[in-house]
Amino acid sequence: MLHRLTLPVTAFEQNCSLVWCDQTHEAALIDPGGDIGTLLEAVEARGLTLKAVWLTHAHIDHAGGTGTLARTLDLPVIGPHPGDQFWIDALPQQSQMFGFPHAEPFAPTRWLDQGDTVQIGHSTLDVLHCPGHTPGHVVFYSRELQHAFVGDVLFAGSIGRTDFPGGNHADLIHAIKTRLLPLGDAVTFTPGHGPESTLGEERRYNPYLR
Repeated sequence: MLHRLTLPVTAFEQNCSLVWCDQTHEAALIDPGGDIGTLLEAVEARGLTLKAVWLTHAHIDHAGGTGTLARTLDLPVIGPHPGDQFWIDALPQQSQMFGFPHAEPFAPTRWLDQGDTVQIGHSTLDVLHCPGHTPGHVVFYSRELQHAFVGDVLFAGSIGRTDFPGGNHADLIHAIKTRLLPLGDAVTFTPGHGPESTLGEERRYNPYLR
C-alpha cells in the first residue's frame, strides 16, 4: 500500500511529499524544493530507499533541490510536462531572485503528459496535465488512496497564481474543472502550500471556482 508524508520545506513552506510502498520500502519525493538534509532524514528514519524525484512543476520552491538530489544519489527525475522546460532552464536565476541556495541544473529523465502513470514499488499513480499556473504543471493522483498531489494548481480556498510567465487563468480553471474535480468529491489533496482539503469542499466553497 502507498503511504505519504508531508514535509514543508524552504522559506516558502512548500509541501514536499514523501511517498512510499510499504511492501518494497521504495520511495519517491514529490517536489523537493530544498532542505535536502531534512528530506533525507525522513527517508532514512523510515528505512526507505529513495528511487526517484517526481516534479509537478519547475518553480524554485518545488524543484530547487532536484538537481543536487539527482546528482548525489543518481536518481531519475520524473516530470514535469515539457511545457516547463523554460522554468527548468531559469532555476539558477530563480534561486538568485528569491534568495534560495544555488539550484543545480538538471534534465528530466522522463517528461510526463496527460494519461501517463508513475510507479513506486507496487503503487501506480495517474498523471494529469493541469496547465495554468505553469504550462507544464502536472498532478499525481493515487486511486489507491483517493488522494492527489496537486502542486500549485489548487489550494484550500484558493487557486494557483497565473501572473507568472506562461501562466493562464482560463487554462487553470479549465484544468481544475475538467481534470481534478471529476475525480470525485471525496478525493483529498495535498497542495503546494498550506493545509489539505477535499475536492468536494473546493467545488462547493472555493470562491475562485464559482
